[in-house]
Amino acid sequence: MSNDNVKLVQDAYAAFGRRDMEALIGAMTPDIDWVLIGRRSDFPTFGAWPGADKVREFFRSVGDTIDFHDFSPREFYPSGDKVFVLGRYEGTVKKTGRRLASEWVHVFTIRNGKVAQFREFADTAAIAEAWR
Repeated sequence: MSNDNVKLVQDAYAAFGRRDMEALIGAMTPDIDWVLIGRRSDFPTFGAWPGADKVREFFRSVGDTIDFHDFSPREFYPSGDKVFVLGRYEGTVKKTGRRLASEWVHVFTIRNGKVAQFREFADTAAIAEAWR
């Protein structure tokens, strides 16, 4: 099961890389619990985005907000129904022209072969600073 979970997550990242939103959303449960730790007032993509429709809105907001120069999921660690991913991203905030960069941890919870929960932990202070 753990290898299947890692493959599901890797396939979701690949869909994001191809900008294949249908494949990406298709990897999630309709009631996905999607959260980027942080306050929405500090950066427009922080906070909770519950359900598949809100996750679509989240990815539209990401595209409207950041030009990514690098998005690299690097290490995958399965544990029961979770997959922990260590990675890094770098980009330019469109509004300010400032660069943002952060190491991150993504935690995916898998239920019945789909992503049911997502959490991102990143350097929210650096990201908020690039936004201001």
